[in-house]
Amino acid sequence: MTATATPTTGRSRRERIGTPRSTVSLQESYERCRELNKAYGTTYYWAAQVLPRVVRHHVHALYGFCRYADDIVDDLGPVPVDVRAEALASFGDRFFRDLEAGDSNDPVLKAVVHTVRAFDLDASYFERFLRSMTMDLTVDHYRTWDDLLAYMDGSAAVIGEMMLPILGPEDVDATRPHAMDLGNAFQLTNFIRDVGEDLERGRVYLPLEDLERFGADPWERRVTPEWIAAIRFQVDRCDELYRSADVGVSMLPPESAVAIRTARILYSEILDQVVANGYDVFTKRARVSSSRKLTVAARHLGGGSVRRLADRRRG
Repeated sequence: MTATATPTTGRSRRERIGTPRSTVSLQESYERCRELNKAYGTTYYWAAQVLPRVVRHHVHALYGFCRYADDIVDDLGPVPVDVRAEALASFGDRFFRDLEAGDSNDPVLKAVVHTVRAFDLDASYFERFLRSMTMDLTVDHYRTWDDLLAYMDGSAAVIGEMMLPILGPEDVDATRPHAMDLGNAFQLTNFIRDVGEDLERGRVYLPLEDLERFGADPWERRVTPEWIAAIRFQVDRCDELYRSADVGVSMLPPESAVAIRTARILYSEILDQVVANGYDVFTKRARVSSSRKLTVAARHLGGGSVRRLADRRRG
């Protein structure tokens, strides 16, 4: 499951994301991206609410792009791989054509194109992301941590790179490796939490080499001493990535740092919940409650913020 992935049910991808039409306003497109972020990426969404309004919608746009691609990979229903691959390639071709043209009539991509051009984001970021999404169509496991990192470069680390121009650190180059580590930390947190769900898709994202070292077999779907040791190892690895990310957060302007710190706190609490669940990622899903997300975001906004965030939540 990708860094942005959250299980979706009910409506079809066409309903959830929308279809191109002859006219769509930029405001409508940004609103569609915001709706996607709020519906399917709540941790990111509430962290983004801490950002200044002038840049918040750009974060929603990047999420909308990732959600769009991820839905093609995972949420088209019982569609053959070649059809998914064609759909993903078509989506990428459409995006890069629209990016070159400087505009789009797609309900999601119009905002994405605007954000990319507003911050002069490198098109290669999106090529890397789509390359990893394509890997998800045929690759169902990764032998080593380095193998997994190659996948995460496009599915997670690059998201941190995309965000940097929006967050505005004084020294982008110095902040970049820490931003990439934060993206990887978020992704690895997802992989730990979602072992059971990924098994249902026939995938194992935790490095097989690590699992074998501890004698753990996820396909058994049992919490054994070996399994606990293997997950503890991954949690420790994730904590190391978060520590690197904290260095990067300290390099951000205060108004950006509070938002990223909010996301970092909430995501790391998913790991706390995994531990509290006895490392059972097969029958229990580690969750951070909506009220907790609201509380953490409000705390970083300061006085009077709980009411403001509650109003945004209803909006």
